Amino acid sequence: MDIYSRYKTLLKQLPARLPDWKGHLVFWPLFAGGLVLDLWTKRAIFDWLGRGESYKIIDGFVQLIPALNDGAAFGLFASRAFFLTAVSVIALLLILSIFLFSGARHRLTQISLGLFAAGVCGNLYDRIFNGGFVRDFIDVVYWPGRHWPTFNVADSLLCIGIGLLVVSSLFTEKSGQTRDQQQKSGHS
Repeated sequence: MDIYSRYKTLLKQLPARLPDWKGHLVFWPLFAGGLVLDLWTKRAIFDWLGRGESYKIIDGFVQLIPALNDGAAFGLFASRAFFLTAVSVIALLLILSIFLFSGARHRLTQISLGLFAAGVCGNLYDRIFNGGFVRDFIDVVYWPGRHWPTFNVADSLLCIGIGLLVVSSLFTEKSGQTRDQQQKSGHS
């Protein structure tokens, strides 16, 4: 089969793999809404609180405190803005490709991809337009005197999106195996 025939076959299969209109109504609003919420909260907190200031939400447990992070999760790859920006761009392109072309029709998968994309894009925006730094502001004390690394809404969206993606893949895998077993038992 020549390249033209392969390309033509792929194009015929493409519409069956694209998300349905409900999938777009799930993914894009979550992506856009999450991104807007992240950027708005970062701007609001950094405009409101100055460097070194904080605001207690739950005394001894949660506070808002502006912080700039030049690394990834837990300070990994600190001072490597170009690398982290490139990884974020690749991740965003992969997420969009998975949503658009993988045939992922489960709503939970589409929800998780929308949240994941919003989180990646929110922190990517900061890296590009904030000198390689991501604006963090949520400080959680998980044990007296022990603080979780400061994070933001985008980080929360990333974690929720990844968690839901794991759950979705477990259910999708299981439902696919059940369907395969039913088809095998029907053909025996």
